[in-house]
Amino acid sequence: MATRILIVDDEDRIREIIRGYLESDGFDVTEARDGADALRTAKRWQPDLIVLDVMMPEIDGIEVLRQLRTTSNVPVILLTARAEEVDTLIGLSVGADDYMTKPFSPRELVARIKTVLRRADRSAAFDASDRLTFAGLVIDLGARELFRDGEPVVISTLEFDLLVALAQAPGRVLTRRQLLEKVWGFDFFGDERVVDVHIRSIRQKLGDNADDPELIGTVRGVGYKFLGAPA
Repeated sequence: MATRILIVDDEDRIREIIRGYLESDGFDVTEARDGADALRTAKRWQPDLIVLDVMMPEIDGIEVLRQLRTTSNVPVILLTARAEEVDTLIGLSVGADDYMTKPFSPRELVARIKTVLRRADRSAAFDASDRLTFAGLVIDLGARELFRDGEPVVISTLEFDLLVALAQAPGRVLTRRQLLEKVWGFDFFGDERVVDVHIRSIRQKLGDNADDPELIGTVRGVGYKFLGAPA
């Protein structure tokens, strides 16, 4: 079965261009022209990845993403204008897996989609019994599920992989570049601050105070390290 991609953008021409490139690469593609349509289509069609424009009338892309993340971890790539850096960072903090600024290269977008899908498929490398267990925290690698004090935590695919990268090297300082290479891939290019945004989001979801962390510590000017004690 072909991988299903949902394109959400209120500009017909942009949807048409993206669709053409994706279909020529073998993807199964459907479209939505606004936020409400996107939410309905995502629920009905269950895409493997969503390309989501930020600036749309009525329900914008950030709100669509926020609502998606209450029930789904489907990978999402945001499309945003260069002037919308704040919106991009907000989008990443509520669970986007990647972003591209307009105007963009359709070929680069296809490459980013393939990279995000590879990340989402990493669970196949783990057995169902593979877990990382710490005091108050369980990371189920096979099921790609996270539990804090016995309660499930909804977390994006990228955030999960970022947490795993840290938890697999407890006590070791990992630079932003090392984390980018482990999670985003060696072909990542962009602002290293995206790591900071996702770390902040993970901390919030885990209830980990950045000023007095129990799980993820900051090493100023260098990167981050995992502080969790083995259970």
